[in-house]
Amino acid sequence: MELQRLWLTDFRSYTTVDLTVAPGLTAIVGANGQGKTNLVEALAYLATLESFRGAPADALVRRGVDQAVVRAEIVHDDGRELLVEAEIAARGRGRVQVNKQRLARANDLLGALRVSVFAPDDLVLVKGGPGERRTYLDATLVALHPRHDALRRDLERIVKQRTTLLRQAGGRLSTELALTLDVWDTKLAEVGEALGRERAVLVDALGAPVGDAYTQLAGEDASVRLGYAPPWRSVGLMAALQAGRDEDVRRQVCLIGPHRDELDLELNAMPARTHASQGEQRTLALALRLGAHSLVTERIGMAPVLVLDDVFSELDPDRSHALLEHLPPGQVVLTTAGALPTGARPDRVIHIHASAVTVSTDAHDEG
Repeated sequence: MELQRLWLTDFRSYTTVDLTVAPGLTAIVGANGQGKTNLVEALAYLATLESFRGAPADALVRRGVDQAVVRAEIVHDDGRELLVEAEIAARGRGRVQVNKQRLARANDLLGALRVSVFAPDDLVLVKGGPGERRTYLDATLVALHPRHDALRRDLERIVKQRTTLLRQAGGRLSTELALTLDVWDTKLAEVGEALGRERAVLVDALGAPVGDAYTQLAGEDASVRLGYAPPWRSVGLMAALQAGRDEDVRRQVCLIGPHRDELDLELNAMPARTHASQGEQRTLALALRLGAHSLVTERIGMAPVLVLDDVFSELDPDRSHALLEHLPPGQVVLTTAGALPTGARPDRVIHIHASAVTVSTDAHDEG
């Protein structure tokens, strides 16, 4: 998969941009606050129609206008050419087209462009709460196959409706509530068991590529372990829901299920969140992204576009050099606020100043 061209109109700080992306490594260079991350955010938006920064749609539209437009030309490995266009409305619903045909559903876009993103905030994958790691797992599942998006959304819908029911009950378990909960528990068990199975298989598959990526970045052998063993999986989700019903009713919340699960991360047999150093945690967060990128590449047969946003500010010189030495094959777009590290040999350098874009005349210019 290759992103060949990217256009922006009224996206974030940009009025208009027309950018050609190199098939190998593209470096976007500029001081902080000049618009580098806005550029790669637009690129990644076309993969999922979501901001990897967690921003709402209205924040993506330049102030003073009603909509932003992001377009990209993409060529798949089988030769298919796609023109993907997303109109982002400051208010109301946007519109998505592929080859000038409007998509009826946003998730029909999934798979047209695959993008793997590492950003400075990804430290939360290790230091943050369980929700960050669940999101990582489920986003990787969707990258592997778009059908997993429906599973994820079904779970969110069922948990939301079951929680609403529990709150309306006000902490009292009546006969009517019990009968209604039986219906929702059956739905939650079916969807939750399916998602739990997919997550467990994924975690097993991620262990090796994440461990390999960590070793390459750290320059030393280290034991990295990913674990996914929520207690409900040993007894079955339906049985766990029934056993925990009284507590759910009392607290008026869904306490059991995939929406509460944890991905355990261990480094050298110790919990990474509490025992790893800051440098080790940052390296592990990047290894999680690179491991998922490697797995998706292997499974779907083509590499997603790899976006590395301000990665060098998070790594020491040795690990920055190791990252450059072990960049995966395929298309890579990285941003940096300073000079590129020694050894970086980008195919194209794009300089950003006040959201103005200049392409270097020297493909290996690191200025």
